[in-house]
Amino acid sequence: MKVLLVHNFYRSTAPSGEDSVFQNEKKMLEENGIEIIEYTKHSDTIANKGFFGLLKTSYQMAWSKATYLELSELIKNTRPDIAHFHNTFPLITPSAYAACQDLSVPVVQTLHNYRLICPGALLQRGTKPCELCLEGNHSLIHAFKYRCYRDSRLATSALIRMINNNRRNGTYSQLVDCYITLTEFAASRFKKGGLPSGKLTVKNNFLPNSASLGTGNGGYAVYVGRLGPEKGIQTLVKSWKHVNGNKKLLILGDGPLKEELSQLIEDNNLNIELGGFCSKEDVLRIVADAAVQIVPSECYEGFPMVVLEALACGTPIIASNIGSLSEIIINGTHGFKFIAGDLHSLANEINNFFNLYENRKNDYIQLRNKARSEFDSNYTADKNFKELLGIYKKTIEFAD
Repeated sequence: MKVLLVHNFYRSTAPSGEDSVFQNEKKMLEENGIEIIEYTKHSDTIANKGFFGLLKTSYQMAWSKATYLELSELIKNTRPDIAHFHNTFPLITPSAYAACQDLSVPVVQTLHNYRLICPGALLQRGTKPCELCLEGNHSLIHAFKYRCYRDSRLATSALIRMINNNRRNGTYSQLVDCYITLTEFAASRFKKGGLPSGKLTVKNNFLPNSASLGTGNGGYAVYVGRLGPEKGIQTLVKSWKHVNGNKKLLILGDGPLKEELSQLIEDNNLNIELGGFCSKEDVLRIVADAAVQIVPSECYEGFPMVVLEALACGTPIIASNIGSLSEIIINGTHGFKFIAGDLHSLANEINNFFNLYENRKNDYIQLRNKARSEFDSNYTADKNFKELLGIYKKTIEFAD
């Protein structure tokens, strides 16, 4: 089978998990004997175009004739069996779907974010979830009102134009044969936002290389991720004042709240260490030794890779009961859930967890084993390849 992989890489100064998923899936397919054809663009090139180049890119993000012609030529020369898109924003644009369909190549699109139904891509306003643009007739007027893309009405207008033009032209309903969402929760949001429900299928993320099962003997809790308000990191740090027994929290990552968090930790004399950015190897080692990983997000996450890393290490998870996290974390089996944004609810779960950790060792060992079993059953590369290949074959069959 020949698979055309299409992806617009984000700026190198703002790397995205979508870029990693694209590379991971490409490697997985190649290792299983699938012939790969690539069509990619890089958003770094936008910075070199100057002001007028930015304006041109903004105008063309709804539909690029250049992309249509380039991709048409590539398809004629390589004849792929199917095209799998990851990201078309902002340089590739939905015109790439038309190039595929005009040359009888079925189209699969993985929906890593909510950009087809939300100009801000995250269903988020400020630090909280927002679904205003999914209501009623799916008008995007709220996005314009609240400047949901880069806090700019001009930039938001360009995204609204892109979405509305392609809605009117039937691009999203007619030129894509199959949409892959990462969770059932995400699928429900896209249905609410107007994408055809019959074209939505769910396939989770995966880890390309399994981490080793850890012991949790480090006795500390760990947070891994961006230090941004939407991640709930302020709620986590504030909750630590109510955690019993001077337990240690290790925070790995960087972001705009670093200095504020450092001051909060110092002012309240909290047993919290800011470990900064770490290599993937160090992260996995630290997570494997942690008693528990905490994911306190207050936004709709896609499918956090930090969750898969914890499950692979056998490390239980305490997560906010919101969006896809509510679906991924099985309460009492390999993790526990708390009310998003509620520091007392979080502190209560942390205290309950450490009571189990210190006094019910057999139950804790079972938690770790169940976490690893959940990973082995659902999130390995082998399982993911079988699911993805099945999606390809079904899409090709229906497109014929």
